[in-house]
Amino acid sequence: MNCSGRIKADTLDPSWNHNPAGRPAFAPESLQASNYLLVLVVQLSLLSLDLFVNSFSELLRDEPARQLVLFVMQDLAILFNVIIILLMLFNTYVFQVGLVAILLERFRALLMLSALYLTSSIILHAWFMNLRWLKPNRYIWTDSLQALFLFQRTASVWYYYLYKRTAEYLGDPRLYEDSPWLREVFARSRQ
Repeated sequence: MNCSGRIKADTLDPSWNHNPAGRPAFAPESLQASNYLLVLVVQLSLLSLDLFVNSFSELLRDEPARQLVLFVMQDLAILFNVIIILLMLFNTYVFQVGLVAILLERFRALLMLSALYLTSSIILHAWFMNLRWLKPNRYIWTDSLQALFLFQRTASVWYYYLYKRTAEYLGDPRLYEDSPWLREVFARSRQ
């Protein structure tokens, strides 16, 4: 901009954009291999923590404070994993060009199951802590608690599977660049 407030013609010159054709000038960098490896390690570590708590939290029922800390860590790990997946989805070129419906269609199962799993985990943990806080060795397994426990553990297996599959799928470099199939889908969505 010059002093008269007008934009100079050369500032709008597209020749300064050295990105390949079809890539916007200000798009965030795509997920590089080294960054993806770091993100994947963090995701798998959080999943491992979740699996560990699901497997061994009952062994600490004598110490409710430690069990509470583990439950809070597990719920935070699930929440952080959901946030990481959402950030990875937002970083894709498909999202940046506005084809959010494609991503939602592809990852709907994981997003819904993640919300369901997180909710069931929080409810189960609160129920455990409520029943065991003052008398940790008391028998607490009612029919409804057993049903919720079974549901939460079954949901966890599906959550681990879908999450791992999605994390690996989001490592595909084609999601971070322009391609003919994406142009075709974009053209169909504009009609």
